[in-house]
Amino acid sequence: MKRVIWIVLDSVGIGEMPDAKNYGDEGSNTLKNTYEHFSCKIGNLQKLGIGNIDGVTFMNKNEHFSAAVMRAGFISQGKDTITGHWEMAGVILDKPFKTYKKFDENFINEFEKKIGRKVIGNKIASGTEIIKELGEEQMKTGSIIVYTSSDSVFQIAAHEKIVPVLELYDICKTARKMLDKYYNVARVIARPFIGESGNFIRTSNRRDFSVKPPVKTALEILYENGVEVYAIGKIEDIFQGRGIKHSTHTVNNDDGINKIVEHMKSVKENKALIYANLVDFDMKYGHRNDVQGYAQALSEFDFRLADILPLLTDEDMLVICADHGCDPTTQSTDHSREYVPVIICGNFIKHVNLGTIQSISDLGATITDYLANTNTIFGHSFLNKIRKT
Repeated sequence: MKRVIWIVLDSVGIGEMPDAKNYGDEGSNTLKNTYEHFSCKIGNLQKLGIGNIDGVTFMNKNEHFSAAVMRAGFISQGKDTITGHWEMAGVILDKPFKTYKKFDENFINEFEKKIGRKVIGNKIASGTEIIKELGEEQMKTGSIIVYTSSDSVFQIAAHEKIVPVLELYDICKTARKMLDKYYNVARVIARPFIGESGNFIRTSNRRDFSVKPPVKTALEILYENGVEVYAIGKIEDIFQGRGIKHSTHTVNNDDGINKIVEHMKSVKENKALIYANLVDFDMKYGHRNDVQGYAQALSEFDFRLADILPLLTDEDMLVICADHGCDPTTQSTDHSREYVPVIICGNFIKHVNLGTIQSISDLGATITDYLANTNTIFGHSFLNKIRKT
């Protein structure tokens, strides 16, 4: 029974890449700056060897670390969720997704006609702030709130009592089709909220509707080779469900870890990938510059590793990585162009530091090599470097 448990710590970067200045991200180091502002209890990650990774100079190295570790970069242009996840699955983007300050009025007018509701907002805004500003008007008028950010997103917010969640999803699907035709926007995001004026709260019914990957991803290649793919969190949304047979959405990090544990106990196929994204680091803490919350989330994940590690079977491979940075200590609330950690452990995995790999696509290639004895369209497997002989 070969299984890979692949956990993405959304936005846990470990230091600026050489081209960070092109993105305005000089000085960003999500893990270091969080760790130094609020002491994180990450003893399990340190035992695995996170402190031994290139560039991680702010914590003690472990002479007897128990995993294969490395620092991974990105060669795709961009620093968003889709760019990071797609590259780790073997898809390289030669130009970034476009970002917008607002969307063309003609486009908005056509969108309003198709969905039968008016649009308010249509500007760059914080998700929590714009529902404070426009939530009451949205409830009174039945309009929807459209906003964007420094990411390539078209976000749609509405109160669940005024616009039922399923209708909001249908509205997002309409936006996705239109944007595919007119704009190069990475994600349409449903942002439902509840509560009363002055106390609006976004719910866990968020959904992402991504653009279609331009080539086959590692997930599709695995599926074609008889590997069962289980997606946890927003993985299904990021890949438009392609190559994914089983999907479970989650409420928060703790729920995501619970789902990982449940899957590790129940998934018994000969070959399976359990692929999870833990989004709280990014969504709740990085974008809100909540350093203490970010540090606590790291400590909580580390604590829960004690539930995951004992469940590894002889042929299981546990992979922990990230998709970009989002340093909560900088002025910016945007993602940051950073290297990310890669930690791989299992009974058959060497305890070795592979240094720095240019592209995290090599990770996806290694996973497809292990589970299906094949490769991704882009990326080079390093399985022979980490597998015990």
